[in-house]
Amino acid sequence: MDENKNLLFQGYKNINSLVQEISRLSLIVYSDSDFYRLLEAGYDDLSSDIAIYNSLSYISTSLPNISQVYLYGVKDGKATLITDNTTPKRWLGNAPYEESHVTGSSPVKVQSTHLNDAYGLKLPLTQFIPEPVFTLHRRIERIPSSEPLGYLSIDVKLAALGDIIDQLYDQDQENIYLVDSTGTLVYGQDAGSLGKPLNAAWYSKQFADITGDQGYFEQDGSVFIYQKIESTGLNWTLVKQIPVSYLFREAKEAAVINILLLVLLLITIIVLTVLVSFRITAPIKQLTRYMNQVQTGNLEIDIRPAGKDEIGLVTERFRSMMDTINNLILREYRLELSNKTNELRALQSQINPHFLNNTLQIIGTLALELKVPQIYALLSALAKMMRYSMYNDEKIVTVQNELEHVKAYVELQKERFENKFTFRCDMEDSLLNALMPKMILQPIVENYFKHGFNLARTDGLIEIKAARLASGRMEIIIRNNGSSIPALKLEALRQELQHPGRLDIDTLKETDSTDSKRDAPGARIGLPNVLARLRLVCGDSALLVVDNDKAGGVIVRLEIDIVVESETI
Repeated sequence: MDENKNLLFQGYKNINSLVQEISRLSLIVYSDSDFYRLLEAGYDDLSSDIAIYNSLSYISTSLPNISQVYLYGVKDGKATLITDNTTPKRWLGNAPYEESHVTGSSPVKVQSTHLNDAYGLKLPLTQFIPEPVFTLHRRIERIPSSEPLGYLSIDVKLAALGDIIDQLYDQDQENIYLVDSTGTLVYGQDAGSLGKPLNAAWYSKQFADITGDQGYFEQDGSVFIYQKIESTGLNWTLVKQIPVSYLFREAKEAAVINILLLVLLLITIIVLTVLVSFRITAPIKQLTRYMNQVQTGNLEIDIRPAGKDEIGLVTERFRSMMDTINNLILREYRLELSNKTNELRALQSQINPHFLNNTLQIIGTLALELKVPQIYALLSALAKMMRYSMYNDEKIVTVQNELEHVKAYVELQKERFENKFTFRCDMEDSLLNALMPKMILQPIVENYFKHGFNLARTDGLIEIKAARLASGRMEIIIRNNGSSIPALKLEALRQELQHPGRLDIDTLKETDSTDSKRDAPGARIGLPNVLARLRLVCGDSALLVVDNDKAGGVIVRLEIDIVVESETI
C-alpha cells in the first residue's frame, strides 16, 4: 500500500511539473519585449505578423507534444493559430475564443481533456485532424494592472500525460484515472471516455467524502488510492484502482514460499528428532513418562522393560519399587484421598447458598423499587461470584482470583448497607499469582457483616493485606473495625481452631440447616471451616489466628506457604 502511495505521489510531482513547465513557457510573452510591445500597441503589418509567428513558433517547439498555440490580441482584434503540421495563420475581426477568454482573479486556467479545434476560426487547412488534448489558457495583462492585452492558449497532446501515468500502474491488472474537479475524465485507459464525465459507482459514492491530499478507500473488491494535484488553475485527482486479489498477490506468494520452507524445515526436524529419539533418548523419555504418571497419582502403570543397558536396569528397578508401593499403601492412599475430596466438596458447599439467596433478594428488591442502571453492576458482581463458586472442580486458585471474588462480594454489600463502610486492599504484586485454596477470604469477610457490622455507623472499614515472610511463606491479614468478639466466645473459637481436622461432615450439614447456629459467632461453618480447608489443601503448616483489634474490631491472620505452581489435587 505504501509503495503505491509513493508511486502516485511521484506521479503527482511529474504531472505538476509538466503543467508548471507549460505555464512557465506561456510567460515568455512577458520576457520577449518585442512580442509584448506588439500586443500592447497592436501593429498591423507584415513584420509584426512575422515577429508574432516566431514567438509563437518558439513556444510550440519548446516542449514535445504541444499540438497548437492560439493567440488573440485585444488591441488589434487579431487571432493567430500555430499548429505542428500547418503554416501559421492570422485572422482579423474575430472575437476571442470562449475557453481562452480567461476572467476572474487568476490569469491561468487548465482545461481538461477535449478535442482540439480551430478556436472558432475558419481554417483553410486540409491537414487539420482533431485529437484529444488538454489546454493551458493564460490571460496576458498590462503590467502592473490586470487589463487584458491578449489571450494565449497552448494545446498539449495526451501523450505527455501518458508518458507519466502509464508508468504508475500495471495495465493488465490495474486501472488508473485522472479526473478534474467536475468529474471529467482527463486521462484513462478507455479512450472513448476521455473528456466525458466519469460514470463509475465508486466515484459517485466515495469522492464526495474524501479528505486530504492523499488516501484510499475500498469498494467492490478493489482498493482505490487517490492523490490530489493542485496548483494555480489546476485541480485534478489521480486515482489508481487495484483489485484486492492483485494487491495481496506478493503477500500470498511470500506466504506460500514461507509455508513450503516451514514444511520442509518441519520435515527435516521431525526426521532428525525421530532418529535421535529412537537411538538415544527414547528409553529416557519413556522412563520420565512413567515417573510423571506416578507423580499424578497413577500407581498402576504398565512399566515395560527398556533393554539390558543402564537405562533398562533403572527401569527394572523402578518397576520393582512401584510393585512394592502398590502392595503396601495403594488401598489406604486411595481411601484417604477419596475421603478428603468428598470432605472438601462438602465443606465448600456450606458457604454459598445462604449468601446467594440474600443477595438475590437484595438485587430483586432494588430492581423493583429503584429501577436504576446500578442494577447492572450488581448483577455483574453477583454473576462473578456465582461463576466462581459453582466451579467446584477448581480447588486451587490464585490470590488474585480469590481477591476478585471478595471484591465482587463487597460491591454487593456496599449496596446492601448503603456504602456505610470502606474496603481497602494492600497486596504485593509478586503475591498475586501465588496459589491458595478456593473460597477462603470471602467467608472471613462475610463474618464482619454477619456479626460485627454496626448499621448505626457510617465509617465501617474492612481491610485485606498480604505480605511475603522471610521463611518463604506469606501472611494475609483481614481486619475490620466492627464489634469485637466477647472474651468467652473468642476463647471458645480459639479452642475450635486448635483442632479443625476433627470437624465432622454430618455435623456441618446439620449446622447448615439451623440459621441461628450458623449466624452465631464462632459457629463451625465459619473460621474452623476455613482452617480445616486450609490444612486439607495446604497441609498442617497452615495457620489461622483470630484476635480482637485494640482499636476496635477483629483481626484474622492467615499464614501459608508460597506456591506458584500446583499439582492437581
